[in-house]
Amino acid sequence: MTVAFRRFLAHLQEDLRRPLPGRTAQYGMAPRPRPGAEVDERPRADARQSGVLILFYPYSGNTYLPLILRQTYGGVHSGQVGLPGGGYEPGDGDLVHTALRETQEEIGVSPGEIGILGQLSPLYVRPSNYMVQPTVGWIDHRPRFFIDPHEVALLIEAPLSDLIDPDNRYIEVWQLRDRAADVPYFGIQDQIIWGATAMILGELLALPAIQYA
Repeated sequence: MTVAFRRFLAHLQEDLRRPLPGRTAQYGMAPRPRPGAEVDERPRADARQSGVLILFYPYSGNTYLPLILRQTYGGVHSGQVGLPGGGYEPGDGDLVHTALRETQEEIGVSPGEIGILGQLSPLYVRPSNYMVQPTVGWIDHRPRFFIDPHEVALLIEAPLSDLIDPDNRYIEVWQLRDRAADVPYFGIQDQIIWGATAMILGELLALPAIQYA
């Protein structure tokens, strides 16, 4: 593990202990309804809890994090790029353990290898009725990934520098259910990262520590 990667982790951990950018940074990457359309972002009373993991690791002189392209299925996030994670289960204890358990199930990284730096702001995802808690972790080497083919169609090893690069940010007009919206997204490795995942990454990239990546 390089000195630069250690420095980045130290600054990131310090940022996560301080007040977070929160909704302002998240909503910088949120779809923007056209005039006359409004979206209610208040969580429903029956919202489920979910945990996802942003896992940093060093490789070939760069800092990476894994993203996954989800398999096609009947849910609202079918075929989308996301972070490893999923719904809380009673045996988890807390949402950090949810994120670690799901990461092991989906991409095969053992929780015992992962150090926890902190958490970002929770985000309510209305289409799936999940309150998502992002956890930020690290591992000191490129993991040996073992993909669950039932859940994951493709592993995307994303250099953090690609997400930072403004040339990889786009905005397009999409038809989202009953409205047209301006949709910001990250475009990397021929994949589109939008919606809740882009909003979570938007808050991450607003942290001062990113300048050390």
